[in-house]
Amino acid sequence: MGNWWRCGLCLGAGIAIGAAAAILLSRNSATIRKGMASVLSHTMDLKDKAKGVVSTAKENLDDIAAEARQESASRRSAKA
Repeated sequence: MGNWWRCGLCLGAGIAIGAAAAILLSRNSATIRKGMASVLSHTMDLKDKAKGVVSTAKENLDDIAAEARQESASRRSAKA
């Protein structure tokens, strides 16, 4: 299956999920609204956890890059 087909299927799935959510919201059921709010709150928690992991990884990579720059500078000064 080509890349265009895969993108088209993902787009179609997104449209279908969005349409289903719009239909569910239009019914104005308290149970559905509570369920959707719960799912959304868990999604937000997951996003916050992912941000923390990415932030920690970025800090570690920044530290490694700083150490590499320092090592490179010391090698250059040793050559000179």
